[in-house]
Amino acid sequence: MINDILDLDRYPLDREGSPEWQHLVEDSIAALKANGMFNLEGFLRPGVAEKAVAEIRPVMDMRSHPHKRVHNIYFKPSIPELAPDHPALRKVETISHTVCADQIPGSIVLSIYDYEPLVRFLAATMGKPQLHVMQDPLARANVMGYRAGEALNWHFDRSEFTTTLLLQAPERGGDFEYRTDLRSDDNPNYDGVARLLEGRDPEAKVLRMKAGTLNVFRGKNTAHQVTTVEGERERMIAVFSYYERPGVMFTEEERIGFYGRAA
Repeated sequence: MINDILDLDRYPLDREGSPEWQHLVEDSIAALKANGMFNLEGFLRPGVAEKAVAEIRPVMDMRSHPHKRVHNIYFKPSIPELAPDHPALRKVETISHTVCADQIPGSIVLSIYDYEPLVRFLAATMGKPQLHVMQDPLARANVMGYRAGEALNWHFDRSEFTTTLLLQAPERGGDFEYRTDLRSDDNPNYDGVARLLEGRDPEAKVLRMKAGTLNVFRGKNTAHQVTTVEGERERMIAVFSYYERPGVMFTEEERIGFYGRAA
């Protein structure tokens, strides 16, 4: 039962419209406005994160898709208005391992992803009339693994919001570093991006999350990265994809690019 997985006493997603539910939504909206994110620490009941990791580990160890990429913060080969050697285009490297939704049927992760009260709660916090689960069998929910020496380097997200659930924290490193509203839709702030990449932005912040924390992040204009993991225990995080329209699928080209296979 979902009540054995999620702490619905602390986070009453199943009591939509109640004063407790409304208070949680309002607090989450306020945190999004102030910090560009909100965190529900202890979203999973004790021991559930470990069970979820145990379900995923055999697939992560044997059949995950390794992804290594040298890129700039924009994931674009060039920016027309910038010289190729502009410091905002500094190259960084991302290395990770991906488990797709079709590799973990019946898992704890997918039961959380598909939980309709969670979808409705997220829509309310994001100010959306409605959100829908993704139909793509690979992309709907992914679990990302970062091993010793691996990192998710500086980037902006394509989507307005990103929803993640930390399943396992590493021994050291693997911290979430971010700079809220580094750019805007009408101001790319290339010089500010350059300062961040050079380590000269005093407004960059570091978040050390605990396993079992749900994080909702406005990442389209907030630069962020996961610092290099250290130690034997990998960082493992579930990434949930929801959309404002139903039936969203990746193209075959996108699937191959992200997962190394089309089906």
